[in-house]
Formats: sequence, structure tokens, C-alpha cells
Amino acid sequence: MTATDGEDLEDLPPSAKLVFKVLEYDGPLTQKQIVEESMLSARTVRYALERLEEIGIVDEDIYFADARQSLYRLEEPVAADGSGVEESPKKDACCAE
Repeated sequence: MTATDGEDLEDLPPSAKLVFKVLEYDGPLTQKQIVEESMLSARTVRYALERLEEIGIVDEDIYFADARQSLYRLEEPVAADGSGVEESPKKDACCAE
């Protein structure tokens, strides 16, 4: 699902960017876990997740440990500018000097 107005990660409020970074570093989390990690209010996290879902960056799944909660994860790796999949530089690791 993508936004119709062309909005991307750069256009989102700081709270949404923080939630994005928490998910990027700590992997799939519940909303409660995101609140604990980010130290944002539950309402702010809900709004940030809503905005991230609108532009197709975050995916919501069932949290099997507690079906009353949802598990949030990033859709795909995103480049720092929010433009798409981040590409890793191709270097020969064995021959670096």
C-alpha cells in the first residue's frame, strides 16, 4: 500500500522516524515494546505506526504469543533517504587491505 500524495519517510514527523528506527534496529515488535524502546506515549506510537503503514513502510501481523496484540515489522529495507531498498556496496571482503 502506497500513499497517493507521494509522501515518504522524509515527510513524516520525528516521532514516526523514531518508531521507524526502533523497528529497524530491534526487529519485529509489539506496540507496547515500541513504546518501551522509544519512550514515546502509546498514543504517539499508534499515530506514528498509522502514518508508516499508510506509506507502506510498516507491516502489521498477528502476534502469536498474545493474539490481542499486533506485531509490527518493516516491509523491506529502506535507504536512508526513504527512497527504496538499500543496496550494500559490493566489495571483496577477503582481499581488503
